[in-house]
Amino acid sequence: MKGIHNVVAAAAGIAALLISAPLQAQEKQQRPAQLSKRVVADKKMHRLILQVNTNEPPMMNLALNNATNVAQYYKDAGEKVSIEIVTFGPGLHMLRDDTSPVKARIKEISETTPSISFKACGNTREKMSVAESKEIPLIAEAKVVKSGVVRVMQLQESGWTYVKP
Repeated sequence: MKGIHNVVAAAAGIAALLISAPLQAQEKQQRPAQLSKRVVADKKMHRLILQVNTNEPPMMNLALNNATNVAQYYKDAGEKVSIEIVTFGPGLHMLRDDTSPVKARIKEISETTPSISFKACGNTREKMSVAESKEIPLIAEAKVVKSGVVRVMQLQESGWTYVKP
């Protein structure tokens, strides 16, 4: 009985080899195509959130440096990237037309690097308007979102990478 099991096991092993050998040869022929598909798959869209919540020009410039460096890195690599700089609280000054110490730099970045966008917190803007008794003007490159913090949360929940410079 033991001998029959050994013969059956050996026959099954030989059959498996005979069946798999052509498949393995076929797989070897497909490897270059599979590799190119993998390279294309690896070139996914990279997505970065940069938060600015302080009214400090060095921090604003650091966020802009981070954004432009990341954009250049992926451009050089031939990969796509989307970067959102989200401002709220005192960081809204970065996107205010009347107080931004970096508005000229933002204009230049927007013209040369469309993968970088700027979001202004609507809640902060409303509170500043009440506190200053005037409408808060934003630079042309800024888009208002209802809540800066919620925007960061939503992007993170959908897989974006978060960095606070």
